[in-house]
Amino acid sequence: MKVRLGLLNKLSSLDTPQFQNYWLQNHGPLVRSGLSNLREYWQNHVVDRQQRGIDFARGPWNFDGFSQLWFDDSASAHHAFNDGSFAAALIADEAKFIDQLLIVTAEQQVVIPLPEDPQRARLLKRISTLRRPDGMSEADFRHEWCVHGEFVKKMPGVSAYRQNVIIERERVKGTPCDYKELPMDGIVELWFESEETLETAFSSEAGQRTMAHAKTFLSEITAFLVKEHRIV
Repeated sequence: MKVRLGLLNKLSSLDTPQFQNYWLQNHGPLVRSGLSNLREYWQNHVVDRQQRGIDFARGPWNFDGFSQLWFDDSASAHHAFNDGSFAAALIADEAKFIDQLLIVTAEQQVVIPLPEDPQRARLLKRISTLRRPDGMSEADFRHEWCVHGEFVKKMPGVSAYRQNVIIERERVKGTPCDYKELPMDGIVELWFESEETLETAFSSEAGQRTMAHAKTFLSEITAFLVKEHRIV
């Protein structure tokens, strides 16, 4: 399954509650009202930027939120956000609360499935961006990340786990860019019962083995705790 992700930085003139409120109460309903081919839409509001449980270099990213939108195909997503009057209305509204918007399209792999609500709503979610080391090929990265999923499955307390392998990038909305302009290879989604469960998972023997493997194919992990909201 392919998912379109927006990586958001808020306007400096807005504080975090103002940014989150506008995104949730104004922009979310606008997107929902005009995109009939949108299958699912979630907002992930950043609440914490500590690494928590991992000893790993962070990248340069300092996002305030992540959007996730599922369409039938990439062409449908591109048309919805870049063509016509509604696309123009979305861009105009984004300017009211977003300073920078990076967009990636990813192939999503569910490694540990999510539980249904209300259990999902009680879980703590962490999103992390990943970058492979210089000199490693995209194919080798993908292979090792697939192997990595088997390590994560053995960690205690992981409630759900998804891998998003980035296949398309837009540094400027509507304009494709290459890897050098947006050097990010993947986005991880992990769910836990609590911060304590997260820390315990990574400090366990299985967690230590998992992170030792991570260092063989990753140069950066930039982690964010988020509060997720379903819009569609």
